[in-house]
Amino acid sequence: MRKFLLGVLVALVCFLGYQYFKNQFQEKEDLLQASNLIEKEIKNVSKLVVSEGSYAKVYNYENTESFMFKFLSARKKALVVVNAKANVSYDLREMKYEVDAANKVLKITHIPAPELNINPDIKYYDVTQDYLNQFEAKDYNKIKNKIQSDLEKQIKNSVLMKNAENRLVSELQKLFVLTNSMGWTLQYNQQNLNSSEELQELKL
Repeated sequence: MRKFLLGVLVALVCFLGYQYFKNQFQEKEDLLQASNLIEKEIKNVSKLVVSEGSYAKVYNYENTESFMFKFLSARKKALVVVNAKANVSYDLREMKYEVDAANKVLKITHIPAPELNINPDIKYYDVTQDYLNQFEAKDYNKIKNKIQSDLEKQIKNSVLMKNAENRLVSELQKLFVLTNSMGWTLQYNQQNLNSSEELQELKL
């Protein structure tokens, strides 16, 4: 009887040990599969996200130079028409992250800042210039710099920047949906993101 009970006890210990190691192995395999899925989705998200827009501006450029103690002046002026194409991009290939499989956390540690590119097409009309005050390279550079500065200010306060940010958030939501469906946590700058709304409210 004692041998029988001992045999049952040994068999039970062996069975429980087998189940424990089987569960441990299964859990590690599940974590590995989840990590691989996350890595795959990150590769899909890691691309250049671009929003584009067009802008038009008209400038009246005028410059007057005085000579002979202001008794003589010479003027130059032009109508400047600008048609510009601009794009705002987030290069998510530069995004940095950590996959913490042990704690089931995907940590995004760095999202690249947006890059603004402006390509203005500048045309000059009604150009008039006096002999003593003619258009030079420095005038065209001054006009171009003024246009570039004005466009940057306009675009940074425009819907184009918001559209680019919305597209960025849309890509990040793919990671949120995946991690959430697997019982993982998505984290940005040590802040847990528990809903899509929190993702949209991020200060990027």
